[in-house]
Amino acid sequence: MQPATQTSIDIRRAAERIGKVALHTPLQINLRLSREYEGQIYLKREDLQVVRSYKIRGAYNRMSTLDPKVARQGVVCASAGNHAQGFAYSCCKLRLKGVIFMPVITPRQKIEQTRMFGEEWIEIRLIGDTFDDCAAAAKQHTEDHGMVFIPPFDDLKIIEGQGTVGLEILEDLQGIDLLFLPVGGGGLAAGVGSWFREHSPHTCIIGVEPEGAPSMSEAFRAGHPVTLATIDRFVDGAAIKRVGDHTFPICREVVDEMHLVPEGRICTTILRLYNEEAIVVEPAGALAIAALEDYREALRGKNVVCIVSGNNNDIERMPEIRERSLQYEGLKHYFLISFAQRPGALKDFVNSTLSPTDDITRFEYMQKTNKEAGPALVGIELRHRHDYQSLIERMRLSGIQFTEINKDDKLYGYLV
Repeated sequence: MQPATQTSIDIRRAAERIGKVALHTPLQINLRLSREYEGQIYLKREDLQVVRSYKIRGAYNRMSTLDPKVARQGVVCASAGNHAQGFAYSCCKLRLKGVIFMPVITPRQKIEQTRMFGEEWIEIRLIGDTFDDCAAAAKQHTEDHGMVFIPPFDDLKIIEGQGTVGLEILEDLQGIDLLFLPVGGGGLAAGVGSWFREHSPHTCIIGVEPEGAPSMSEAFRAGHPVTLATIDRFVDGAAIKRVGDHTFPICREVVDEMHLVPEGRICTTILRLYNEEAIVVEPAGALAIAALEDYREALRGKNVVCIVSGNNNDIERMPEIRERSLQYEGLKHYFLISFAQRPGALKDFVNSTLSPTDDITRFEYMQKTNKEAGPALVGIELRHRHDYQSLIERMRLSGIQFTEINKDDKLYGYLV
């Protein structure tokens, strides 16, 4: 496979193709973030795209350039998220028969959303418990039926389509000092970065990945794509084990640096956007904004753009998002506590050990019989981060036997 280069793609031509179906999404200055970081912080709102993410751009550009004879055989994709929805919408607009493979565990909300965008032009097949199983089945189906596989990122026409995000940004604003964009497989970064390198070469481009899935960061370090043994799939829109063979060389050429942000901070960013500004984003959509904290000094007085890549967030995930945020902020802690076997021990703990602002959010005996109780799993939520140390000191002074579960990943994973 020949590696891709910037000269291999034609983003302006892609913009002409997708203009019929994709929205020119707004580039909005965000007053809260601008005050907080003392610069001009703009958000490119791809969460307001017709399929609620930028993925329609690449999918439609790829599918609209297929040879008509080949296209009539049908198209296939494997995805449980934004790519599936962009693919489905493109099938409907182009009147192409499409088959979408999704893992069996895909939430019903995502399945129904995809079906809505594709209407009668798509068929959804649920296969396998993991995305890898699902993708293998999709590629086998493609080969068996002489169809065309539409990849989520590692394709020149996909890269072209995603690059139109950058074209729109520079149509709306010049003099951009820093651009933050989310990175998964690298399609968006390769496309947008290519356009900026040609039309705004002074802009510093920063690719942002979740700490638990640093595939592009590791590729930069190694000098070639590498396959990560394990990843944290929480930021599902950017949790990729291996970046693309086409996207990597372009990203290495056009992205100035890669930056990692913890999943907990991403969750805090999601909640702040929702609570303070009524902006709904998915974890990958919050990546770029979550990175700003680490560049505070560099942002003062600068024009900064963050790409908000999508808002396909399942409401059922909100309890987990809040939980991760609280733990990252140091406000939620779990303990194994061995209470004295006497009446009133728990009451004494609440009255004398907890402060008036501490809240027990979980209490569960690990084992209990009629004669005695084992240690209890206790979740405590604090009002302020600095309340933690005083809580620990009070428990020690009271002679309470406890284990801090947050500090033991294996114990946390098993009990919480």
